[in-house]
Amino acid sequence: MVKSVIYTLTAIALCIGLFVGVEIYVHKQFDEFENALETLYRKIENEEANREDGYAVREMWADKKEKLHIFLPHNDISYVDYWLNEACGLIYEGNYSLALCKIEVLRDIAKNIPDAYTLRLENIF
Repeated sequence: MVKSVIYTLTAIALCIGLFVGVEIYVHKQFDEFENALETLYRKIENEEANREDGYAVREMWADKKEKLHIFLPHNDISYVDYWLNEACGLIYEGNYSLALCKIEVLRDIAKNIPDAYTLRLENIF
């Protein structure tokens, strides 16, 4: 009886530790992505962005999404892909005003996705 209680408590503690670790990892990845988006946003705002800047952010995201597929639904990741590809295309064309709008949406997405998967009561029930 005592062993089963200890095993149960140990399993619960391990699960909570795993969930907290995943949450920290996901937030860290999106914080880095947000910083890259912020830099790109400033360059677009000053009309200094070129296609290499957009491709650098897209390459960074491609590296991150390989690992994030384990923790996040594929739809959320493809949603970021969609907006990022649209922004890169607009930067390539030199349409900075529309690219700025796309990056603004991406900044909001990058803030909201990790919050949707945190250990909070409203996300559990």
